[in-house]
Amino acid sequence: MDSLFTGKVAIVTGSGQGIGKAVALRLARDGSEVVAADINAETARQTAAELLVLGRRALAVTVNVASLAEIESMVDRTVAEFGRIDFLVNAAGVAQTRPFLELTEEDWDRIVDTNLKGTVFCMQAVGRQMVRQVPHEVLAQGRAERSYGKIVNFSSISGRRGRSVQVAYAASKAAVISVTQSAALAFSPYNINVNAVCPGVIPTPMWEQIDRDRARLMGARPGEAMKAFIDKVPLQRAGSPQDVAGAVAFLCSPDADYITGQTLNVDGGFEMD
Repeated sequence: MDSLFTGKVAIVTGSGQGIGKAVALRLARDGSEVVAADINAETARQTAAELLVLGRRALAVTVNVASLAEIESMVDRTVAEFGRIDFLVNAAGVAQTRPFLELTEEDWDRIVDTNLKGTVFCMQAVGRQMVRQVPHEVLAQGRAERSYGKIVNFSSISGRRGRSVQVAYAASKAAVISVTQSAALAFSPYNINVNAVCPGVIPTPMWEQIDRDRARLMGARPGEAMKAFIDKVPLQRAGSPQDVAGAVAFLCSPDADYITGQTLNVDGGFEMD
């Protein structure tokens, strides 16, 4: 029996570890062929190997999403290998914990280039391909009756309000919510759905680094900063990468065909806006 995403092709950036990897595995389990894209070539290959074990076609691509040339190469390789792109998940991202007055121009550029610029230009490059896949008669009408692609961006609970020690990160993730809405409007004539998720406290290598950095800044022990966040979660637990992957899979599914321009918190109730 066919799986939910049989015949679909997904690009998942940042899929070498953490939530991005969980998303790649979930989409593959649901039937999709997956491009495991990551700045780390070795972890991209490791994820692709796990996808192959699931019986799916997979391609490992090394990409720095801050580079437009590397984004274009990723898209070209995907189309050459699979012939199409149905899903884009922009999970690649970097975080930093540093007091406002210590933020440098280099910090700002590195974080914004990856989290915001990378998201925008991955959407542009993949979106062009998705539009090319829309039948000519649909393009002529300027209105589609069914979805011709799904894009899911990664914001964060830090994008919902300011963070005194995560200025660049919070700003980049707040901006992701805005560009998600803009892209949803731009792609609406083709019924290409664009949404975002805001993960909460999810124990991953990124969150472990945030915990260590906060512990150093605040004179706390490792684990205390993460526990302080978890204590504020109404569901009284941290999330898992699989929790977020499930939300992404829903937004890629036909059940979400009438959802676009939205940002879904996956945080146990930490933020409620």
